[in-house]
Amino acid sequence: MTLEKKQEFTLKISQANKTQMITIIYEMVIDYLEEAIDEIGIGQKDSATRSLLNAQNCIDELIRSLNLKYELARNLRQIYIFSKKELVAAGATFNSHRIWRVLKNFRTLHEAYQELEKADNSKQIMGNTQTVYAGLTYGKHSLNEDVRAYSLNRGLMA
Repeated sequence: MTLEKKQEFTLKISQANKTQMITIIYEMVIDYLEEAIDEIGIGQKDSATRSLLNAQNCIDELIRSLNLKYELARNLRQIYIFSKKELVAAGATFNSHRIWRVLKNFRTLHEAYQELEKADNSKQIMGNTQTVYAGLTYGKHSLNEDVRAYSLNRGLMA
């Protein structure tokens, strides 16, 4: 994942509510899986392994976030565990087909959570974050971001 993409995810995470956080993690899994497929296609097995491990770490975070007293969470847990097993097997054999199956599932879950986001009006998880303004400034073709820090005490407040 490029540094620019990581910064984009960091910005999204800093402004996300609980439902949006799950959607963002799904996006991260999808990006890592797409990278792994591309890397396997060009023979970069070490990079593909790293991408698969990163995707598995994101899935671990999804598993930890589940509230297992609900049946839906238990069903999602089974999907996540199946996905991890497929990715482990794909990492051992460098079989893109297994990765495609997991990718298809996560794209479907991502779409479902995007619909759930529309109904979730809760506040963002992190408080005291920097305000980021983006727009076309200082040039016709350049996008600049301006970060305003009103407080040195920012981030997740426990």
